[in-house]
Amino acid sequence: MATIPASLISGPAMTAALKIAPAAANVPLTPAQKRFNTLLRQIGQARQTLAAWHENIGGYRLAHAGVLLPLEAELLAAHRQWAFALDQLLGQPGWTKTERATLRELICQAAGELLEARGEDAALKALFDRHADVDFDTERRESALLMKDVTEAITGLDLGDDTGIESETDLFARMEQEFQQRVAQEEAVRSARTARRGKSAAQQRREAEAQQATQSVREIFRKLASALHPDRETDPGERAAKTALMQRVNQAYAANDLLALLELQLQIEQIDVGHLASASAERLKHYNKVLAEQLAEIQTEIAETELNWRAEFGLEPLCGTDPRKLGQVLEQTSRQWRAELAQTQRDLRMLTDVAATRRWLKRERQMRRESAFDAFPF
Repeated sequence: MATIPASLISGPAMTAALKIAPAAANVPLTPAQKRFNTLLRQIGQARQTLAAWHENIGGYRLAHAGVLLPLEAELLAAHRQWAFALDQLLGQPGWTKTERATLRELICQAAGELLEARGEDAALKALFDRHADVDFDTERRESALLMKDVTEAITGLDLGDDTGIESETDLFARMEQEFQQRVAQEEAVRSARTARRGKSAAQQRREAEAQQATQSVREIFRKLASALHPDRETDPGERAAKTALMQRVNQAYAANDLLALLELQLQIEQIDVGHLASASAERLKHYNKVLAEQLAEIQTEIAETELNWRAEFGLEPLCGTDPRKLGQVLEQTSRQWRAELAQTQRDLRMLTDVAATRRWLKRERQMRRESAFDAFPF
């Protein structure tokens, strides 16, 4: 084996070196060659995105703890103060029956939202129970059971009896369990149906292609293993280098990472830039199949990483965030929360002005009537 060139390193430069170039200026690439190059580019970009997620989540976590958690605690404290300030206001004389009813609704709304966000708070729960028609635990359970009925009607799922469903969290856990059971049952039915009627020609063709693609990866692995076997090396330095490279080969093979195996072949000079250009259309087809699967796996890992990040920090379950711009996400959240905190503080000051409070209650009643009308337009 030739000595490994120090200038060749794994990464974007290595991947770019695998790109297939036209044999001549007037000879276009074949569709399979173009697809190969496209997959290389897409995998390279996906790798960089995944690496950026792993590099930036830690920094976001630290910034979140230092900036957003204190701000969130301040905001929740202000909202809690608001709920009890409304209760104190209700205890004052001079409010009309309609204004009192509106205040009670606002108290229940504020206390209920805080209980959902903060969890157990005996004083808040007592405040809610004092002004609501039913206590907080009963209302939460009734709301979850209503959602259960709606979910069953829409999806056709059988979520069982009402026992054990005390909140939306319980309901979602029951739904997840039922979904998993349904998927398992449907898979069992498909497998039994396939076993009875045998595999279709398309299934047999797909399995054959998958087997051939796997064989292509195995061939590269065997060539690398033969060249890098450390037991065949007498020089201690070369043996250590081969041992390290063989570990990378084993990891890539276990992960079915064709691109990493090709990069390693290029790194130890088993192939050169013209090797892939001369590969047969059938071989490139197998390579492209494995690379497409590899790209899909990386993209899935990126999506899962982002969803886990969003779940950890209470963000909406979306995808497509640039991990290099997590600082902008934090700054945007910070601005929103500071604006909300400033508004809550202004609202608290407003409660000291009876006339302003009466005007505000009137606007709240109007908005609630419009909201109810919008919900039932017919």
